[in-house]
Amino acid sequence: MKWLWLLLSLFITACDRDRADKDANPLHLPPSGFQVDADQGKKLYQQNCQQCHGPAAKGSERGPALLDNTYRPAHHANLAFHLAVKNGVRAHHWQFGDMPPQPQVSPEQTAHIVQYIRQLQLDAGIFTE
Repeated sequence: MKWLWLLLSLFITACDRDRADKDANPLHLPPSGFQVDADQGKKLYQQNCQQCHGPAAKGSERGPALLDNTYRPAHHANLAFHLAVKNGVRAHHWQFGDMPPQPQVSPEQTAHIVQYIRQLQLDAGIFTE
């Protein structure tokens, strides 16, 4: 019976360690001092986001335009994009359904994508610096 408790204890410890590893970056942010690059973000956006959010973030039948006042920094901070990539988002500003998590997109890649989106928004006059 002792071996069964030992085995169960080891299993629970392993599960807790695995859960802790998955939550090591709960905000899905790149390391401090990370340098973002809008050009890199454009390529990553095209690979990971364009199929739903459309070319140049103008939206599609599958996802909302990110070139909209709703997604300006004062309403959706950069952190909101990071959390959306990590956790997905329940539909709240759109009729397209929930956005699923995007586990293939790293925190660093997300930061590049956000920089690209912010540049597009700035160019479109959605906000000023």
